[in-house]
Amino acid sequence: MANEMTHAIQGGNSVEVGDQFEQTRPGPFFTPAVDIFEKDEAITLLADMPGVKSDDLEIDLRENILTLNGRCESFEVEGETDVVREYETGTYHRRFTLSDTIDQDKIEAKLVDGVLRLELPKSEETRPRQIPVMSE
Repeated sequence: MANEMTHAIQGGNSVEVGDQFEQTRPGPFFTPAVDIFEKDEAITLLADMPGVKSDDLEIDLRENILTLNGRCESFEVEGETDVVREYETGTYHRRFTLSDTIDQDKIEAKLVDGVLRLELPKSEETRPRQIPVMSE
């Protein structure tokens, strides 16, 4: 089953994208960590995007390429001075290639507590099914 899932959705690199890549937007780019689960009727993708609000998240589907773009703004409050800053902000970007087994018209997305959940339903024709056996 894992082999089927690998063919149904293929992810890009899971490394942080930094200054070594040419970019047109200011600030760091991050590749969100993902977990991918499969069941007979769908593939579920969870992407970690802390600090991203739904208004700052774009999900684009074009020519079997699913692209996630999210922006996390700084949590600065006027009058406060940084003592320690470990939480980085910037842009999240991840791209996946979908196979024909995914019913692209029925993809659903939810963003809850910094975790994006994408439900990628499989098309009816590609789902496992039982074949009835008839007797003579």
